[in-house]
Amino acid sequence: LLHLLSVMTVVLGFEGSANKIGVGIIRDGEVLSNPRRTYITPPGQGFLPSDTARHHRAVILTVLKEALEQAGLKPADIDCVAYTKGPGMGAPLVTVALVARTVAQLWGKPLLGVNHCIGHIEMGRLITNANNPTVLYVSGGNTQVIAYSERRYRIFGETIDIAVGNCLDRFARVIKISNDPSPGYNIEQMAKKGSQYVELPYTVKGMDVSFSGILSYIEEAAHKMLSSGQCTAEDLCFSLQETLFSMLVEITERAMAHCGSQEVLIVGGVGCNLRLQEMMGVMCKERGAKLFATDERFCIDNGAMIAQAGWEMFRSGQVTELEDSWITQRYRTDEVEVTWRD
Repeated sequence: LLHLLSVMTVVLGFEGSANKIGVGIIRDGEVLSNPRRTYITPPGQGFLPSDTARHHRAVILTVLKEALEQAGLKPADIDCVAYTKGPGMGAPLVTVALVARTVAQLWGKPLLGVNHCIGHIEMGRLITNANNPTVLYVSGGNTQVIAYSERRYRIFGETIDIAVGNCLDRFARVIKISNDPSPGYNIEQMAKKGSQYVELPYTVKGMDVSFSGILSYIEEAAHKMLSSGQCTAEDLCFSLQETLFSMLVEITERAMAHCGSQEVLIVGGVGCNLRLQEMMGVMCKERGAKLFATDERFCIDNGAMIAQAGWEMFRSGQVTELEDSWITQRYRTDEVEVTWRD
């Protein structure tokens, strides 16, 4: 292992926990390639696990080939194969784990099961150079406020029901907004044209947030208000974003105060939303703190983030034995021992 660490380490990462399939290659903090495909469903529909897994199966080898070609590498150049162990949707996770496991055996490489959330955090730290930030992790499936302490990423606050991205996606379905490139992106564009703020329930409970009540309320109100001309769809998009993001900024600020932190890092798919970044930026400025965020290449699920977390884990001596290389749909961020940070 020592001999391995003296030379450069190249890690291949597979991600497929939801509707994106990505394969990325990282060499000592450098992203060599990071191709991705998204499974997009018609307006008004979500993505089902079985259909998503079918999509991933159909394209995963093409994406793997692209990753190797873009990086200009051969299988022999890879030192370790990392894959998303969880959390996520069962069928897509299993599909990708099977491919990663097969590739590792075919190429004779060590395997590493990576926690999806930690992939996001490590990628964010790499790209932004944030030192020890309070992390807001917001995506279609997860909403957590996280800070590192004593070899764990501790969860300070989280959603007690659905994720913020899921709330946005499901609202998009109600008013038949397109899922291309993503429902959240299309809501963000429409919100820029909204001018009237419609009051919505604001639900923060200590360090935790709840989004299902807001979703029920706006689903109910949308049809009435739109059909009677009280407000526009753009107004509803604007109001929903403002309310959800205010809640997220509140719990992030509370965690910062608790930790004495002067850095915020936003990760996850909803993290590319410029309005969320703007609101968080205002709060950081008031506190004399710094905000770190990435663009859609790295905040939306991708293979390189799994490769980067895998790189950190591998360099600190971790590997996953074949018999332990299962997936787990519920895999908590704080279950992972962080062996690569002091």
